[in-house]
Amino acid sequence: MLVIVLARFSPVYAGASYPGDQVCDATADYFLGQENYSEAIATHRRLLDAHPADALAHYHLGFAYGMTGDAPHELAEYRKAESLGLRQWDLYLNLGRALLEAGDHDGAAKALSTSVALAPERPESHFNLGLAYERSGMFAAAQDQLQSSLRLDPKQPDARNMMGLIYAEERDYSHAREIWNGLARTEPDFAPARANLAILDRIEHAPTRNAPGDRHNLRTAFATDLR
Repeated sequence: MLVIVLARFSPVYAGASYPGDQVCDATADYFLGQENYSEAIATHRRLLDAHPADALAHYHLGFAYGMTGDAPHELAEYRKAESLGLRQWDLYLNLGRALLEAGDHDGAAKALSTSVALAPERPESHFNLGLAYERSGMFAAAQDQLQSSLRLDPKQPDARNMMGLIYAEERDYSHAREIWNGLARTEPDFAPARANLAILDRIEHAPTRNAPGDRHNLRTAFATDLR
């Protein structure tokens, strides 16, 4: 199996920095910022009992649920925030990430495309959209998004590693090797690059490219938590 890092970068949320009347409760967001997710959930729920149409509070509640592993409630709160008219790039980024984890690649691509449209300057939106495309087998579209992400932030080992994986999936082993050799040289602590080079050696030297262990039997290993 080739090793892929699927970092969600840093978890993304904004406190009371949205335009207009979308301002969340400071105490609720304090607990979110302190990563005290049980208190964040409790305080946001109390806030929503009093103000059920607060889209930003629904979004932040969903984020807190997601950080505790409660995917169904996370998605429900993101959808509620969206239905109430919240259109912020990070809402759609986190919605797309959650859908990707749930296996809804088409839904993830739609949400992440919106994130890219709202904030084309954010590398993490392009990266995650590329990941959604890769999961759907849309390799050319995935490469376009990963290249956009790398133009915005060239020092992303996970995006470079993903480019290598896509080349390997397309049987373009020379380009995959070039990328992973470069990663091993410039990011010596990035273990997936060395692991992938070793796996690539086994694939290329197998008696037949259709033997077990070739690209058709690759499995994905998560080198870091998606969060």
